[in-house]
Amino acid sequence: MNKPEREYLDYLRLIRNYSPKTIENYQRDIDAFLEFADSQNVLFDKVDKKFIRQYLAYELAIRNQNQRSCQRRMSALRGFYQWMVEHNYVQANYFKNVRSPKAGVRYPKVLSYEQMVTLLETNPKRKDELMIRDQAILELLFASGMRASELINLTHMQIDYRSKIIRIFGKGNKQRLVPFGDNAKAAMQEYFSSLRPVLLSRHKKGAQSNAFFLDFRGSKLTTRGLEYILKSIEIKTGLFYGLHPHMIRHTFGTSLLENGADLRLIQELMGHESLNTTQIYTHVSKKAMKDQYKKFFPRTKKAN
Repeated sequence: MNKPEREYLDYLRLIRNYSPKTIENYQRDIDAFLEFADSQNVLFDKVDKKFIRQYLAYELAIRNQNQRSCQRRMSALRGFYQWMVEHNYVQANYFKNVRSPKAGVRYPKVLSYEQMVTLLETNPKRKDELMIRDQAILELLFASGMRASELINLTHMQIDYRSKIIRIFGKGNKQRLVPFGDNAKAAMQEYFSSLRPVLLSRHKKGAQSNAFFLDFRGSKLTTRGLEYILKSIEIKTGLFYGLHPHMIRHTFGTSLLENGADLRLIQELMGHESLNTTQIYTHVSKKAMKDQYKKFFPRTKKAN
């Protein structure tokens, strides 16, 4: 790893507050490009538009990368080179002038409202100790639309139970206020008062953790740990929905839209920088509407 790359990744971690998983993806994308440049005997500060197009052709034709992967990689490199321009490592950011390959729209997977309610009503029937924590996680994810990284970094100091508001620190350390309902409040308070002290007491070092959600050993959750919890919820409830933190987040956004919320409000609640990101939920909602129409309207069915 060269000096500019190391400093840039530190910038993403310390200043932009990116999650370890996001930084890992950025590093992988940057490394792949720099390795290609090295194989072609091109220094990182001598990259131009022609070479970038050559790299894209290599990724698509030789390495058989799909368009979406190339799009993501171009975005990572565009940001990296812009940072290097600002810190005088390179003179120009030619990635700004090269279009990424177009990729088809990939709509997020969501649960129907009925599926989400079934999950929230079935999980409390579990008899194991961790049910209380898992119910609080499910209720909060659905009530707030939090990202996985936002949930695992949540502290009890961010939660105002009286006004039912959470101060969330999102991407780029940007803050937003998100309300939550009575069901989430009850589940979170029960977990915090009854189970969390038990989990914290199991920590080998006896350390006091500020993290709101803890794993079985009393340590702060990780993103992968949260994903594992959702998979274990499926096994324990018998509801195999393919649960993932982002699925519940997308379900939150879609539910708001389907119940009449304004896109600007959804954008604010979910912490999207661009309204274009939020507009994906209009397409998800339309797709669900068409699927339901085809299912229930008799004239859409082919005659025998």
